[in-house]
Amino acid sequence: MPRGSVTPVGTVLLGRRILIVEDDYLIALGLSDILTQAGAEVVGPIGFVPEAVAFVEAQADSFDAAVLDVNMHGRKTYPVADALAARGIRFVFTTGYGADALEPAYRGYPRCDKPVDRSALLAALTAEV
Repeated sequence: MPRGSVTPVGTVLLGRRILIVEDDYLIALGLSDILTQAGAEVVGPIGFVPEAVAFVEAQADSFDAAVLDVNMHGRKTYPVADALAARGIRFVFTTGYGADALEPAYRGYPRCDKPVDRSALLAALTAEV
């Protein structure tokens, strides 16, 4: 695509499989809508940390990126983030809290505030590393 051209929203994630790790059904549904409208195939959602870690460990080659809630059922999702990072899988944290709520070791990863803005999420998933 020529420099400066705009990719249509419905194709920005075309052909990509994105894992959703989120414990709130309505938020997961909203994320799923954003991702599918951008052309992605949604994997999940998975709503518990142990299940998400197990899925990443067993199925890392079945998805391209992940959207990861920071806090699920009172547990931080850092083990999921660690499993994703160890496999070189891009992920974006979502949180209803500010950046200070993240432990310092995780503040360098992309983060979107809830309610998640479509443009910010798509930019975080497609940014050059």
